[in-house]
Amino acid sequence: MTISPTKLSDPTVRAVVTAINANDKKAFLALLTPGATMSDDGSERNLEDWIDREIFDSHGHMEVQSESDGGRALVANFRNETWGEMRTAWRFAVDGGRVTRFETGQA
Repeated sequence: MTISPTKLSDPTVRAVVTAINANDKKAFLALLTPGATMSDDGSERNLEDWIDREIFDSHGHMEVQSESDGGRALVANFRNETWGEMRTAWRFAVDGGRVTRFETGQA
């Protein structure tokens, strides 16, 4: 079962998923704190390079399957033009309505 982004519990995470699915990099970046960090499959990545490659330049899209931790942990089918579709886990650290860190990887 897919959860509509409008039904996600955490408003910041809801806005992040909406920005990803709209391919709206400007809106996505506005949701991050200065110096926000991220990891992919347990490896630290350069956030700006990663989001360009994995989300915005390759038209990434999330279909959320489940949420936990108050909406800050998601399991989603993520697809992009580079890798196709894969089951992924996402965890977001949010402070003051903005993301300070996110971690993603295969679920």
